[in-house]
Amino acid sequence: MASNMAGHAQRAKGTGRQVAGSPWFHKFSRAGLAARGVIYLLIGFIAVQIGLGDSGKEADRSGALGAVADKPGGMIILWVVVIAFLGLALWRFSEAAFGQPLPDGHKPVKRLTSLARGIVYTALFAGMLGFLLGHGAQSSDKQSQTFTAKAMDAPLGRWLVLAVGLGFLAYGVGNIVTSAKHKFLEKLKTGEMSPQQVKVVKILGMVGGIARGLVFGGVGVFISYAAITFDPEKAKGLDGTLREFADTPAGPWLLILVAIGVAVYGAYCFAEARWRKVEAAR
Repeated sequence: MASNMAGHAQRAKGTGRQVAGSPWFHKFSRAGLAARGVIYLLIGFIAVQIGLGDSGKEADRSGALGAVADKPGGMIILWVVVIAFLGLALWRFSEAAFGQPLPDGHKPVKRLTSLARGIVYTALFAGMLGFLLGHGAQSSDKQSQTFTAKAMDAPLGRWLVLAVGLGFLAYGVGNIVTSAKHKFLEKLKTGEMSPQQVKVVKILGMVGGIARGLVFGGVGVFISYAAITFDPEKAKGLDGTLREFADTPAGPWLLILVAIGVAVYGAYCFAEARWRKVEAAR
């Protein structure tokens, strides 16, 4: 009985590795990276508009989806983007199962990180699919405040919220550090790039990654502050965090600079779609 179960598990693992190693799966994964780039480009564009005085749409995923849906043929484009986004989640799950294509890609921490990202991307895919099916999409601020309020009602919920906030903060700081050190190049097939392409991608990844890190770090600060003050209304999502940059002494210009950086990260995602190492580790 045990040997049969082990045999079935081994065959299932072999089938999964075969699927993860297929050319169509690699293309699906790259399509997901490109879809992520589209979302970041739109968020950056909306945030620039906010900095220039137009605050009509939220600078987050829901605002990006709404901006595309309002255009002729927008729903068709959104269906393509959302389906491609599923490839992003499946790719991360394949990394969790078989390891990342890096020297230390088999380490448990790397695989757990991929698993966590796969879960996040699955949730984002579900939310975008719900939008397409007519269920609407909550703003990132509303989602953050709802999560915070519900979590705080649970035993030790306040500490859970604080842990989530500190996690976002650490993730943001990590993005800033790795981007400044150009560590993202390790995940790209730089050998297939010309020297000029390497220079351009290095700039895109550094500028975009630092801006992304600032935003996610800011989200973590506000969630942590909500936990410390025991006030869910203090929590902010992507949109609210971006708008806070306009309330600094630098004014709207800081928001515009960060927004441009977010859009630059969207452009970097297209470079990832072309040169990212998406093959499962061997």
